[in-house]
Amino acid sequence: MTGLSTSAVHGDDGLVPGGAVAPPIVQSVTFSADSDEQFTAIATETRGSAFYTRYGNPNHAQVAAVVAELEGAETGLVTASGMGAVSTIALALLSAGDHVVVQRSTYGGTTSLTTGLLSRFGVSYTQVDQTDTEAFARAIRPRTRLVLVETPSNPLLELTDLTAVVELAHAAGALVVVDNTFATPVNQRPMAAGADLVWHSGTKFLGGHSDVSAGVVVGSAELVERVWQTAIVTGATLGPVDAWLLLRGIRTLPLRVERHNANALALARALEEHPAVARVRYPGLPSHPQHALARRQMTGFGGVLSVDLRAGRAGAAALLDGLRLAKRAASLGSVSTLVVHPRSMWAGIVDPEQLAATGIGDGLVRVSTGIEDTADLVADFLAAADKATAARDSAAD
Repeated sequence: MTGLSTSAVHGDDGLVPGGAVAPPIVQSVTFSADSDEQFTAIATETRGSAFYTRYGNPNHAQVAAVVAELEGAETGLVTASGMGAVSTIALALLSAGDHVVVQRSTYGGTTSLTTGLLSRFGVSYTQVDQTDTEAFARAIRPRTRLVLVETPSNPLLELTDLTAVVELAHAAGALVVVDNTFATPVNQRPMAAGADLVWHSGTKFLGGHSDVSAGVVVGSAELVERVWQTAIVTGATLGPVDAWLLLRGIRTLPLRVERHNANALALARALEEHPAVARVRYPGLPSHPQHALARRQMTGFGGVLSVDLRAGRAGAAALLDGLRLAKRAASLGSVSTLVVHPRSMWAGIVDPEQLAATGIGDGLVRVSTGIEDTADLVADFLAAADKATAARDSAAD
């Protein structure tokens, strides 16, 4: 077993043609064969990379191999987005009458998938508090096929006890699918805890530069093949250029995540002491109610934190308006620090009742730290938090 940085750089060795140090972009959609026998072979190969790009492409194979090695999985595949990844998993593994257990605190798109799209096709669901392992046990039914887990969760940074939930699900014959986007394989490896599939929005930390939309699924060859069989029907195909960009981003993932982790921890510590802030949600803080679990199942605490402002929405607006370095933008995991007001962002994809059930308040701001100098980032946020204090005092008058 090699180290993570070595895997990120060499995980696709043997898949790069010729002597190219940087893999070439294979832009071709279709590939020729020299004989009927060869054509039959490439047309029927599972996840092949020399038949038709919707079925696979050399750039796809390279990215999938690297992420699978980083996650400790047997194999993987890529899709056009993170939602393409989780939606394809669901369509591949679920049928009408099946049941899904999903966390209450999770990415809004995952909530919309389970409570909206899947329910239209006869798949029922139960939402649970991920911090309560017994809630998973109570939610599992005879027809439960999937348990969808995201840890740390978006945007509340709550944790799921992976080992305990995997044991419960497997005892009931259900599969565990983990969104590892926030943690990345640098900080957490769900496969080691027994997860069946791991997926990522590669748009985030894996790509790392806000210039590519992609998704990745890794797991056993048998399960990934089932997902692939659905992927070639739904057509959430990643373009070769995007696959190449994703791979280029992954090469530096361990280096970037080290800085993301350091910046998030420093910022969380600084903001926790600021009078404008009611609460900082970050697994790396001893004040986090699941800090012990984070220390047990994570090797780093990630580059995302959430901040509850005492002045509510007015405080959140004042903080966002006062930032100089951070960009107010959706997504996360970029080299640039990105901030967003989750309640506003998800209002269009999650219905009001479901949004209220998530526990996301009006004063919550999600911060995805970039790789800027730590001192500059902390100074920027503290200055902006001073303006949030003014908003709090104004509201109190």
